[in-house]
Amino acid sequence: MKSEFLLQIKDLKASIDNKSIIKGLSLEVKPGEIHAIMGPNGSGKSTLANVLTGRDLVTVTDGSVTFEGRNLLDMSPEERAREGIFLSFQYPIEIPGVSMVNFMKTAINEQRKHRGLEPLSASEFLSQMREKKELVEIDSALTNRSVNEGFSGGEKKKNEIFQMAMLEPRLALLDETDSGLDIDALRIVANGVNKIRSADTSVIVITHYQRLLDYIIPDFVHVMFDGRIVKSAGPELALELEKRGYDWIRKEADIAEESWITDRKL
Repeated sequence: MKSEFLLQIKDLKASIDNKSIIKGLSLEVKPGEIHAIMGPNGSGKSTLANVLTGRDLVTVTDGSVTFEGRNLLDMSPEERAREGIFLSFQYPIEIPGVSMVNFMKTAINEQRKHRGLEPLSASEFLSQMREKKELVEIDSALTNRSVNEGFSGGEKKKNEIFQMAMLEPRLALLDETDSGLDIDALRIVANGVNKIRSADTSVIVITHYQRLLDYIIPDFVHVMFDGRIVKSAGPELALELEKRGYDWIRKEADIAEESWITDRKL
C-alpha cells in the first residue's frame, strides 16, 4: 500500500568526519505541505539537507529515510534529482561557459527520460521557459547568461527559484534561501515559491529567521537543536522564536535530555 507521506525520516543519525551531527531526527512530510526547519548555527539543519540530497561529505550511521515509499539512502544523488528532489543551495556556484538555456534544457530532458517521456522540442522548451520566467519574475537578462556567472547573491537565489519552477520537483529543499537577500529580492523569491506550490509539491524551508516565513507560510515549524527536532508546532512557533530567541528552546531540550537519561537508568 502506498504511503500517505512523501518523505519519512525515522531516528536518523549522521556524522561528518566522524563527528556526530544529527543525533536521532524524525520527520514526516505529506504531499503539498510546507515545513520550516529553524534553529541556531550548528544544530544540523544544512546537514539534514545534505543527507536528503546524497552529498558524500555526510555519513548516515543509523535510521531510515523513505521517499514515496522507497529507500532514499540507496539512491545516488543523480537518481534523487531525477526522482524530483531539488536543493536550493545556501551559496549557489557559478558555472562559466554553460548557458542557462542549455543547462535547463538538459536537466529537464534528463528528468523526462528517467520518467519514460519524450524530450521537449526546442519550441516546447522555450514556451515553458517564457511561462516560468513570468511566473517567478526573473529578467531575461539573467536567463540568457551563463549559470550564475557575475550574478549578485540575490540574482543567484532568484535564478534557483526559476530553476525550481522549470523542474517542478516533488520535494524542494530551500537551504537558507533568504541569506543575504534584501526585502525586494526576498519577496520575489518567496512569491515564486508560493506560485509553484501545488498539491503534489512539498517544500522544506531551512532558515534562521522568521522574516522569510512572513511570505512563505508554513504548515509546520520545527526547531532543531543539537541534531534533533526538539519542538514542532504551527506558524505561531516562528513568531515566538522571533520574540524569545533560542535560549528557551535550549532549556527545554536540556530538560528533555535529562528526563530521557533518567528514564534509561530506571
